[in-house]
Amino acid sequence: MVRKFKDKIKQKKAVVAVIGLGYVGLPLAVEFAKKGFRAIGVDLDKKKTGSINTGNSYIPDISSAEMRPLVKKGMLHATHDYSKLKEADAIIICVPTPLRKTKDPDMSFIISAADAIAKNLRRGQVIVLESTTYPGTTDEVMLPKLEATGLKNGKDFCLGFSPERIDPGNSRFMTHNIPKVVGGITNICRDNIALLYSQIVEKVIPVSSVRVAEMVKLLENTFRSVNIGLVNELALMCDDMKIDVWEVIEAAKSKPFGFMPFYPGPGLGGHCIPIDPLYLAWKARSQGFEARFIDLASQINADMPMHVAERTARALNMRFCKALRCSKVLIVGLSYKKNVTDTRESPAYEVIEKLKERGASVSYYDPFVPESEFRGHKMKSIKLTPSELKKYDCAVIVTDHSDVDYDIIVKNSKFILDTRNALSNIKTDRSKIERL
Repeated sequence: MVRKFKDKIKQKKAVVAVIGLGYVGLPLAVEFAKKGFRAIGVDLDKKKTGSINTGNSYIPDISSAEMRPLVKKGMLHATHDYSKLKEADAIIICVPTPLRKTKDPDMSFIISAADAIAKNLRRGQVIVLESTTYPGTTDEVMLPKLEATGLKNGKDFCLGFSPERIDPGNSRFMTHNIPKVVGGITNICRDNIALLYSQIVEKVIPVSSVRVAEMVKLLENTFRSVNIGLVNELALMCDDMKIDVWEVIEAAKSKPFGFMPFYPGPGLGGHCIPIDPLYLAWKARSQGFEARFIDLASQINADMPMHVAERTARALNMRFCKALRCSKVLIVGLSYKKNVTDTRESPAYEVIEKLKERGASVSYYDPFVPESEFRGHKMKSIKLTPSELKKYDCAVIVTDHSDVDYDIIVKNSKFILDTRNALSNIKTDRSKIERL
């Protein structure tokens, strides 16, 4: 099995299937196709598969011009038919791993993918889980389902874990040049998976087990969550003390050692940082260990949208003797981070909710998100014109997109709360700007 798989990889005859064609899966499938491997994308969303098969990308990091030749040559094909997994020599799982309302891991997507693979499993296949999850998922959830077929790991097939590290909107670090951590149930599995990824990434980092590999991603995102929580708490403290937290951070980062700058904001967004640490905290509790840093950071970060609403209310009251109730507020930026279309877990939604709870009328502007729906309410981005901006009592910058005309916002807004320090280079009329 090992020899045949290696030969197929070296001869570019291996077929690679990717389950889940979102921000992680589609770039991965495209990268394998670009390197000469036939790639099959599997997703139950027929809009996604149809878009791919017509050569139209829905992911900003992948251009349609890059994808169309691959589709035309037959190197990239998408389907919602899981039986196509039988054709694959390698299967990579890139499905979502959300949280339940109880903050427990929702493993349903991984379990569904594992069941589909088991139904179509054959000898010689290499299976890799990339979806972020708690340590133990690969060997406790995936492995029993696959071995229930009668095939044995390390003998008939190989199973392992490699954490995804995609950073949507990052033009410097993409799939091919982000180091890839890989772990296998056995050393043979690890070596096969390392060989697979070495075809498309510049550096592969093998680790001793799947649990180490699973923990790596959780450490990376917990590190960010805890440090963002720390600086958010510092921002709340500085606000109370009438100290500019942005000036504090700018001065502190002049230290050439022992300090790494993190920045406050309106809350955490995206599919990783707000969620992954809670996977780790849940697993820790199941082992009788309380992850106090993680829980505290998550609480602080989750409270930031309320702080933004309170700051907005305070500013309207102090500046214009106006209550938030019946005020018109414009949210600038709806996506969870700058220069992306992704709104998953975006703090902008929570800011909107908190403002509406206090009676404000809220609209938004985002060039990357022309329309959206949140909790049953459909919204459309306004047009960024002087006449439109003058309708609002204040603007709140929640996402600092690069190509927004901030000059027009400053010139035509009555007041601006900048939660991202996006207006740091604006030199004129700073009297109407407050920073978080």
